Amino acid sequence: MPRLNKYIASTGLCSRRKADELIESGKVAVNGKVVTELGFYVREKDKVSVEGKNVYPQKLEYYRFYKPAGYITTLEDEKGRKTIYDVIPPELKHLKPVGRLDKDSTGLIIMTNDGELINQMTHPSIKVPKVYMVTINGKFTEANAKEMLNGIEIDTDTGEKKTAYAETLPIEINNQTSIIQVVLYQGINRQIRKMFAKLGFEVKVLKRIQHAIITLEGLKKGQIKLIKPKQVKQLQTYLTKIQKEDIK
Repeated sequence: MPRLNKYIASTGLCSRRKADELIESGKVAVNGKVVTELGFYVREKDKVSVEGKNVYPQKLEYYRFYKPAGYITTLEDEKGRKTIYDVIPPELKHLKPVGRLDKDSTGLIIMTNDGELINQMTHPSIKVPKVYMVTINGKFTEANAKEMLNGIEIDTDTGEKKTAYAETLPIEINNQTSIIQVVLYQGINRQIRKMFAKLGFEVKVLKRIQHAIITLEGLKKGQIKLIKPKQVKQLQTYLTKIQKEDIK
């Protein structure tokens, strides 16, 4: 018998943490009776509802998607712009992206209906690495790399300032352009572009090639492929490991 929060998470509605909040706020009922006990166990015959709507466990699905440029990472857009759901097959449009890529960026997006996994991979307290290949104009120096590692203050979408950090590894450097591998552990919107802009560079190409242990390898632009169960288990083991390390 699963705990109530795990049951709710298995419906794809939200993460266990969010489920705990729903339970404590009295928005969850079992067999028509409100339950606020976090340790409550759900039996197979029980009917669970959240805010008056019945919820049911669903088969969890995990895919790798190679986002092409020109599409925004959202289900709908009030400005009428193209979204990744214009590319993804209709039968997979119930899946949600794990994080985002801006319109001009390309590369890996993990798509899933596993709310718990989405929370683990995007929560600020869990340092999940995201790896990018970035092409900029001009010569990237060792001093620039140190600045990015030590932190650069950038403006966020809300208008506040935040210190952004990035690990960099030069791949190809010359006076006209530089290709750099960038690793992020934060999730600030347009973080890489804003960091390079602060250093006087313009990002020409930005592609995400890895998220946690899942890579872009074997995918073509616009293609979406199932992540094998073995890889999913490896990913879950990896996330559990880094969470324990963060607690230490």
